[in-house]
Order: sequence, then C-alpha cells, then structure tokens
Amino acid sequence: MKQAGSVLIVDDNCDILIAAQLLLKQHYQTVVTTDNPFDIEKLINEHRIEVILLDMNFNHDAISGQEGFYWLKSILNQNASVVVVLMTAYGDIQLAVDAIKAGASDFIAKPWKNEQLLAVIAAAFAHAKDKQKVDKLTRQTLGLNHALKGQNFEFLGQSVAMKKVFDTIKKAAKTDANILITGESGTGKELAAHAIHLASNRSDEAFISLDMGSIAISLFESELFGHKKGAFTDAKADRTGRFELAHEGSLFLDELGNLPLNQQATLLAALQNRQVTPVGGTKPIDVNIRLICATNENLPQAVHENRFRQDLLYRINTVEIRLPPLRERVDDIPLLTEYYLEHFSRKYKRNLSIEPEDMNLLCHYAWPGNVRELSHVIERSVILSDSGVLDISSVVAVTSDKKPEKSDVAENSKSHDNALNDYIDNTVYDCFNLEIIEQRAVRAALKHHQGNVSQAAKALGLTRGAMYRRLEKHDL
Repeated sequence: MKQAGSVLIVDDNCDILIAAQLLLKQHYQTVVTTDNPFDIEKLINEHRIEVILLDMNFNHDAISGQEGFYWLKSILNQNASVVVVLMTAYGDIQLAVDAIKAGASDFIAKPWKNEQLLAVIAAAFAHAKDKQKVDKLTRQTLGLNHALKGQNFEFLGQSVAMKKVFDTIKKAAKTDANILITGESGTGKELAAHAIHLASNRSDEAFISLDMGSIAISLFESELFGHKKGAFTDAKADRTGRFELAHEGSLFLDELGNLPLNQQATLLAALQNRQVTPVGGTKPIDVNIRLICATNENLPQAVHENRFRQDLLYRINTVEIRLPPLRERVDDIPLLTEYYLEHFSRKYKRNLSIEPEDMNLLCHYAWPGNVRELSHVIERSVILSDSGVLDISSVVAVTSDKKPEKSDVAENSKSHDNALNDYIDNTVYDCFNLEIIEQRAVRAALKHHQGNVSQAAKALGLTRGAMYRRLEKHDL
C-alpha cells in the first residue's frame, strides 16, 4: 500500500530520474520529476511537495556540488518545511557534512542501493512530518500571543502625570532592569507591564504573567518552577513553570505584596541564581528573564512590619513606576471615555455618542475603581442605552456614588464598619435590592482601603477568593 506523501526528484540525468521514479512510485502516492531546477518553485506549489531528492551538479563535468548548495538554499528560503536530500555521483564525506550544515536532511551517493534510498526517503518524510508539526505549533503560538495581546486595552494617557509614566517606561524598557509597578487597584498595572515588554528588546519573546495572590501555597513552586511527573499526587505529567516559559522574555508577577515570607525567600533565591529547579527534579535550569512586578501594597511599610523581605524589595525595584489613580489624572477621562466608547460600540455593534453633561459627570466622579471602573461603566452604558446617545444615568453606580460623601472615612475618622453602614444608608435607603447593596458595599470597602483587595475583603469578612468572585460578579 502506497504511503501518503509527495516527493520531487531533480536531476539532469534522465536515466536517474526514471530509475528513482520507478522505485519511489511503488511506495508513495505522488512522485514528480524534472531535469530543470528552475521548475522547482512551481512544482513545490502545484504538488505540495514534502521531500525533494536533489542532484548536486547540473552542468556537464561539474563536480563541486555548488549548484546543489545554491538550489538547496533557494528551496529552504521558499518553504522551510520542505525536506531536501542531496545526491551526487561523487561521494565525499566533507561534502556530505557541508550539505547537512547547509540544511539538507541527508546525503546519498550515486549509484545507490534501493534499500538505502528507500530508507533515506522514509526518514526524510518522517522529518517533514515533524517540521510540519513544529510549524503548526509555532503558528498557533503566534496566533495565541496575538489574540492575547488583542484582549488588552491600550495604555493611554495625555495628562502630565501619565506623561511622566510614559517617559520612565521609555527610559527603563530598553534595559533589563527589574521594574516594580505600584498603584491602586484598577489603575492599569498589567497594561503598563505589557507596554514595558513591547517597548523592550524582548518584545518578540514571551510575556508570561502570574497573579501571586491567587496561588495556593502548596502549588507555588510548581507554578513558578514547574514539576516532574510523580513529584506529588496530582503530578501526572511534567509541567513547565512560568520562569522557564518566560525564558528570553518577560515575567510579570502581579499582586506580589500578598506573597508569604517563606515563598518570598524561594523567589529571591531563583532571582539571585537565575536558575530554577522543577519540583521533583534534580537538575537546575538556567533562566534569562526580564522581571516586572506589581502591587497595590505599600511595600516599604510591609518591610517595616516584617511582612516583606527588604532584600527582595531591593531586588525587584531597580526602577519603580507609580501609576496615578484616575482622580489624579482627570484630564485623561475624556480620552479614555472616547476610547472605551468606540471599543464597546464596535464590540456590541452600536453607534453611540456621549453628551457634554454626561462627560462632565464622568469627569467629576471620584472613580474609586479607577480606569477599570470607568471601562466597566462605559461598557454597561453602551449595553443599556436605548438611543444613539450614551445614557450614563442607566448605570446606577455612577449616579448613586455621585451623592455627597457623608461617610468619608478619612475626614470623619470612622471605623470601616461604620463607614460601610453609612455608605449604604446614604445611597441605597430607597432600594431593597440585595445585589445592589452588596455591589455598593464592596465598592465602598475598596474605596476605603484605596483599592487594596486583601484589606477590603477582610473588612467585609470575606476570603480573598470570595472577594474576587464578587468583583467579577459586579464588574468592579
């Protein structure tokens, strides 16, 4: 039974073409021949050639093999997945070595033994299948990276505060200095990390991110360093860790301030040694990464309170970039609003504009959830607006939160429990919808704790995981 596959034989000797064709067509579905190497490109496209058996000499009395090297290079430039086997009547070991170095799969001398030629061609087809798989995976990876990049919003701003941020990113990105991004929740720390990576010399390599606050203690080393099959109960196969995945690229560690002290020591060792050892493994793996970290914690204060290692802080913040909250960059609100309005109008197939009074309302709102909250407000407004004009009043959170902040904790020095109760009394006294009450309570907790999710969750009596579920549930 013939195997699936297409092979092209290129030789200026008709007897060689006939002999090779008669032999190979017994085993492969498509066998094409030509005595003119200038036909190679056309035949590759017409017959989807996978393997080429290529003579090394086409001019009379030529024995150098240079023609074969020329056409080999031409073929691989046209289609790198094609596998080429070179052949010549002048068997020469050095010529064979040079051919393989130049990209040939194998080398065979004429006259050949049929069994030898069949074995070489079979190996070439196996190599071709492997190259096709690699090409497919590469395309999938590139497509995935493109898709993931496409999910991110642009990192925008024109205010004085953001111009300072952009200037720092421009200076630091081209170096390999470790960067610490600080700022309240929702200010765009991951977008800033992406911007740093794209502006760096590693932009063509992987950008790998990990939320440190979401990792279970038992899985910390496995997530970062990988593990070997059988290393623990659920380790049913080898797993590559984030450090190794980010090799030659950038590793973004978000919510770093939530990392326990013992895990901080483990992370510090990996950063200092530039090596990781998978759980259950014995051989260290060298890693070359650009480290970008982010936190909404006050790390110097955490160091003072013995909750964060000072030596790790020194290691991660060669350059520190503070992202200002939206209330400190009010000039950017119109720009961001128009950007999100266009984005979500396109996404939901709407054609909406915004009235000046609604833009003014957005510019005077406090935005405790920062840019993330603005994005969600515009998205909900686009969905709920009935006419061709954006209806901000359809989004309860903005209009309700616009009321006087009678429960301002900083000014009145109230406890967070009283602040939450006052907030609910002042904004939802006429509403008995538990969903709305929960949403506003979560929002108030975030505002009181300046976007710190961990502290807000503690104030509400929730676990961190439960807090994240409510943030997702209410689009906060």
